[in-house]
Amino acid sequence: VMDGLNRGIFFRKDDGSVWVDLTNDGLDQKLLLRGDGTSVYITQDIGTAIQRYNEFNFDEHIYVVGNEQEYHFQVLKLIMKKLGYEWSDALYHLSYGMVQLPEGKMKSREGTVVDADDLIEEMIETARQMSEELGKLDDVDHGVASEVIRMVGLAALKYFILKVDPKKNMTFNPKESIDFNGNTGPFIQYTHARIKSVLAKATHAGYQVNGIIQPDFISNSKELELIQLLSQFPEIVLAAAQNHNPSLIANYAYELAKEYNQFYHDFTILKEPNEGIRLLRLSLSEQVADIIKRAMWLLGIDVPERM
Repeated sequence: VMDGLNRGIFFRKDDGSVWVDLTNDGLDQKLLLRGDGTSVYITQDIGTAIQRYNEFNFDEHIYVVGNEQEYHFQVLKLIMKKLGYEWSDALYHLSYGMVQLPEGKMKSREGTVVDADDLIEEMIETARQMSEELGKLDDVDHGVASEVIRMVGLAALKYFILKVDPKKNMTFNPKESIDFNGNTGPFIQYTHARIKSVLAKATHAGYQVNGIIQPDFISNSKELELIQLLSQFPEIVLAAAQNHNPSLIANYAYELAKEYNQFYHDFTILKEPNEGIRLLRLSLSEQVADIIKRAMWLLGIDVPERM
């Protein structure tokens, strides 16, 4: 700040405070140092931006902060540019919308704000209740079952939030998020577990699965659609990175899981009499499971082997 003041980029008011005038840039005047020499938020962000560049030599510096701070980061980027830092264009504010909760669905001690830890525990408990109702993990070791339940609860929460464009406000509905049908994390997890079950049965039956898809054995349009969908994964990941938008990966994972389930419903796999077609369907299944796992990993979500 003192360097900018000496170079005439900033100015000092009669009370000793230091300001920058951004009115010619369509903004306003911004306080940088109070009259007593103490800093404000923008001062600290200027300092840490320089510190981070010196330490990491970053290609891009992403500030993940709510959309109510958009103006703040506009000002920061402009100040860094005026100070002559060539990397100022690499500063990016990933502005995200607020997550609301349905009225009366969840309570918090404060009455207005829900603590993330409380929400996570609530989702894990909801997953446990659903698991008990469905009875799918009754014959599984208690420790393994608890881990699966935790995975499902966290997937419900993370996926429901990440499937929405970051910039949009959204309402998180706990009950809807853990539904095993529809665009949810547990639905995608269940699809992965279903495929793993099919592959385990194939191994038990002595079928060799090599993951290689032989085009000569493609027998229907659904298989072709799945192959085309699998081939789009690298483009989706690249687009998500370039646009700072993980919802592209989330919704791709859902589309892949949905298409596979339709394929699974319409065609036999293990009971297919033609060996070549059976191998193709098993290899296709294996690749779908792999891409689902990788896509969900990018979202910070684990997929269990069985559910």
